[in-house]
Amino acid sequence: MELLEHLSLGFSVAFTLENLTYAFLGALLGTLIGVLPGIGPVPTIAMLLPLTYILPPTAGLIMLAGIYYGAQYGGSTTAILVALPGETSAVVTVLDGHQMAKNGRAGAALSIAALGSFFAGCFATILLAAFAPPLAEVAFKFGPAEYFSLMVLGLIGAVVLASGSLPKAICMIILGLLLGMIGTDVNSGVARFDFGIPELQDGIDFAVVAMGVFGLAEIMNNLAQKENRVDITDKIGSLYPNKQEFKEAAPAVVRGTVLGSALGILPGGGAVLSSFASYTLEKKLSSSPERFGKGHPAGLAGPESANNAAAQTSFIPLLTLGIPGNAVMALMVGAMTIHNIQPGPQVMSSHPELFWGLIASMWIGNLMLVILNLPLVGLWVKLLKVPYRVLFPAILLFCTVGVYSLNYNAFDIYVMGIFGIIGYIWTKLKCEGAPLLLGLVLGPMMEENFRRALLLSRGDFLTFVERPLSLTLLLMALGLVILVALPSIRKKREETFVEED
Repeated sequence: MELLEHLSLGFSVAFTLENLTYAFLGALLGTLIGVLPGIGPVPTIAMLLPLTYILPPTAGLIMLAGIYYGAQYGGSTTAILVALPGETSAVVTVLDGHQMAKNGRAGAALSIAALGSFFAGCFATILLAAFAPPLAEVAFKFGPAEYFSLMVLGLIGAVVLASGSLPKAICMIILGLLLGMIGTDVNSGVARFDFGIPELQDGIDFAVVAMGVFGLAEIMNNLAQKENRVDITDKIGSLYPNKQEFKEAAPAVVRGTVLGSALGILPGGGAVLSSFASYTLEKKLSSSPERFGKGHPAGLAGPESANNAAAQTSFIPLLTLGIPGNAVMALMVGAMTIHNIQPGPQVMSSHPELFWGLIASMWIGNLMLVILNLPLVGLWVKLLKVPYRVLFPAILLFCTVGVYSLNYNAFDIYVMGIFGIIGYIWTKLKCEGAPLLLGLVLGPMMEENFRRALLLSRGDFLTFVERPLSLTLLLMALGLVILVALPSIRKKREETFVEED
């Protein structure tokens, strides 16, 4: 009964004209930029983040959430039509989605992806509404020691589940933590690691780093590559899947939704891991595995449902514990902080209209995505024909104006440029930027909780292992380290993330 009252509050907030407008704009802008080849959810949100700073907190977060799942879905459109995944989780979509398009079933492939994503998104949002309140109650029992241990677990999980090389992911996390230390010491008020530069006394803005590493570096990377698009836009065909396609896709949607909902809660690459895991599961369960990679509807429906379900459930650790599980959630933490909202369990009690309004808007946003993407498929097809060399000046201008609008300081533009060049070099070295962003956001929070725990225990480091919950979290982190060190697990991990090798 209490849950129904909360949902009633959420829908009353989400159904206002203002919030409906921002949810629609978020979904539209997210899809619009997400459809562009080579630009995924993280660069999209990094570029559009400044737009939400001038909005009320609830409207701003609703718009950001819309941008997130709009960009997540837009990547699948590109993957299906031109075999260029917008982000890593859409790599699997290319395998069967693009083959369906080459077989003249592009319309059916787009419909399967859209309807699977809608079902998965709705189911995951129900889970979020059901499990967030009890998890938030547990989170209220957390002290500084528990929060520090939880963040350690989150960072280790992000390293373990990051695609690519483990040593590189560890180095990026450490670099992010070090960058997070730049600025004014919270306890003493003394400026540190600012190299005598006044602009660094408040630290490096995470949005500036994100736009450099993900936005600007993405532009450089795309310009460095030769455009090689397969033009299949005249073969969209019917948007309706036939009876056989529906029969094969429906069970895969259900399995992918359940799998993605569970894996999305994990720190690190929940959406990426879930899409690969779903594809592997569908192939093993299939009576005709040889059809996978040749246009099998289940090979498209399962991963698409899984990565969209994971995208929604990744909000659970953010809204209940205040811990971002991936780079997108790290950006959401930054957005909440800008609006003077402390992420964590207190959001539910101190800002119930924001918490439940955001959850209700997810249902509305998922419906908007279906309405936006299927009838407007012709628009996205025309957009895909625009050469990237024509689009990049507008994207670059958008990034520059967005960064300047944060603090109205030209120094931020220089910092973005530096991180853009560094981010491009990292791309060439196959170093992921996501662990760096997580380290940058979690670093100051970890330090604050670490020092607070030591203050309360009068400098006793044993406080982290004497408290049962803190000890449990640290043991889980240690277990992850031991697990990933096992040869069989390490080999399986390399097979799963083979696309990054």
